[in-house]
This record gives sequence, C-alpha cells and structure tokens, in this order.
Amino acid sequence: MESLEFYQGKTVLVTGHTGFKGSWLCVMLQMAGANVVGYALKPAEEQKLFQLSGIKGRMNSIEGDIRDLNHLKAVFDEVHPEIVFHLAAQPIVRESYETPVYTYETNVMGTVNMLECVRTTPGVKSVLNVTTDKVYENKEWDWGYRETDVLDGYDPYSNSKSCSELVTHSYKKSFLNEQKIAVSTARAGNVIGGGDFAKNRIIPDCVRACMDCVRAAAAGKPIMVRNPHSTRPFQHVLEPLYAYLMIAEQQAKNADKQGYYNVGPEESDCITVGELAEIFCEIWQGGASWKNTCEMGPHEASFLKLDCSLIKSKLGWRSHWDIRMAVEKTIEWTRVYEKQGDIRACMERQIKEFMTKEQM
Repeated sequence: MESLEFYQGKTVLVTGHTGFKGSWLCVMLQMAGANVVGYALKPAEEQKLFQLSGIKGRMNSIEGDIRDLNHLKAVFDEVHPEIVFHLAAQPIVRESYETPVYTYETNVMGTVNMLECVRTTPGVKSVLNVTTDKVYENKEWDWGYRETDVLDGYDPYSNSKSCSELVTHSYKKSFLNEQKIAVSTARAGNVIGGGDFAKNRIIPDCVRACMDCVRAAAAGKPIMVRNPHSTRPFQHVLEPLYAYLMIAEQQAKNADKQGYYNVGPEESDCITVGELAEIFCEIWQGGASWKNTCEMGPHEASFLKLDCSLIKSKLGWRSHWDIRMAVEKTIEWTRVYEKQGDIRACMERQIKEFMTKEQM
C-alpha cells in the first residue's frame, strides 16, 4: 500500500501478535511488504482471528511469554528488528481483578523486558508501546483527557498500564534518547471490529447473542448490557492501528515526532455503551435487541473521553470512520464469518477501503 511503503522490506517485531489488534496489525504490515515477526503466547480460544486471518503462514510467528526476558532477548538477537510494536498485555479490566499479579507481571515487567531488549540490541530504530486510554486518573469529568494529565489508573489493568507508561518514560530518558532510538506510547480508546471474540466486551457480546439467535433460527434472548450509561471512546480497530504505523514511521524519520499520544474518535462518536448496542441492533436487524442488566460488579470507569489534539496537530492523524461505519464494518466481517467465507479477503478489502479514505 502506497501510504505504508515505509515498511516495505523492513523487519518489524510485533509482541502480542496473536490478539485482536495484533492480528489486524500484522495483516496491514504484510500488505505493506514488511518482514513481520511476532512474539506472543499460544493463541487462546477467543483469539480465533489469528488463525482465521491466515497471518501465521506469512510471518515468523514465535510462541513465547513476554515475562521471559531471556527468551525474548534471544528472539531480538536472532531477528534484529528495526521497528518494534509492543502490544503484548493482559487487556481485560475485569480479569485484572481476578489475576492482579499476573496482570502487573505481564503489563509492567513485560514492558521492562521489551525495552531492555531494545536497549541491548543493535539496529532498533523505532519503538511504540501501546497502552490505553485508561492510564489517566479518571475524575469522571466532561472533557477529554490530555497527555499531560495525571497517570493513575484505578483498577489493576489500568494502573499497570499507567506503570507501563512510566517505565517507558524512564527508559527513554535514561537510555534510548542517548542511543538515538525513537520511542513513543499510544493511548487508544475502546476498539471494535471484526474478529474480536473476547469476553466482557460489548461488541463481542452483541455478536455472540445475535449469532446464537441465527443458529436457533428464531428471535432469541436480548443482548445483556451491564453498563449501558457508561461513555467510552469507541472506534474501529483500524483507527489506532493506522496511528501506530504513522507514529513509528514519523519518529523513525524525525526524532521530534516522538511523544505520548492519545488516539480516539471525534467527540460526536464518544457515546454510551447502550447507544452503541442500539446502533448494533439497528444495523444487524433480525429482531436484535438489548437489555439493561446494570450490575454491581468491580469498579469500571463510567465516563471517559480523550483529547486527541496533539496527534492531529503534530502528526496529521485524523479519524476515518464514524461509529456507525465502524459498527457496519464489524457486522460486515461477521456476516463473512457466519457464512464461512474468506476472512483474509474481507480484512484486506476493509483495510484498502480505510486507506483509500486516508488518501482522499
């Protein structure tokens, strides 16, 4: 793809490549002609996209634990990446309450291990650590958080990502600036898109409920929505992935482009979970409906927006698809999956459509 020609022929290491975001990113990099290397745990049952997308046979996929520094360093020494995207994480808020130690080990020490490998491996030029919009101390206010706001996530997942940010800042100032290795972090909002089968996420829950109805050939149970009044910065997965690719490229060419960037939708697309469920049901049709099952579970933020002025002004990034288009593309992918169609072709087609809009 013309706008990603920077990556052609370059060796790119993606940690967490078997996950939802990682699989989409690898397809984009493969389409760009990169030599893609992945390092991740064996895909879990909900990580079907890794198999469905056909990326494994077109890359060097290495099974490994981000907590294992020695193994990770051996991989760095073997492949000598030029670009590193760090996506490996324990990414679920609710799961972090059940496994806090594992969450911190993976999200904090995993970041330390990745940056230590970067520091001690010649040839790395550009690094991006992918964190989350939840790194901020959430005051539940009406305006978007800026990159200069306090980092202090509430739950173990969010807080571990705040720590991951601070680890990155320290390595950057202590080592990587002097070594002229460009490094940034990206704090993206809630992503949706085809191929996300994770538990405790609204769109996968919608898809599962509606597909169960299809299999039963009848109008089934409504989608259960536990936090319908919570506002989130929902966006299609290709939005932050393109931002990641843009950051890594631009900072490799110009060190002044390094930074800590929010990546989120336009203000008009920051909607409630209930509104998102309503859009999904409207587009899905077939009698799809949702039900408010507001429950007293572990604490989760109820209001969260991002101010993305910095990445827009400094890098020229912009959002491509509004929330309705993001849901339409998610359902389009799901229809192909339902019919056991060509998932890879669907993903490549959607990426080309997205990139075509970028060039308009």
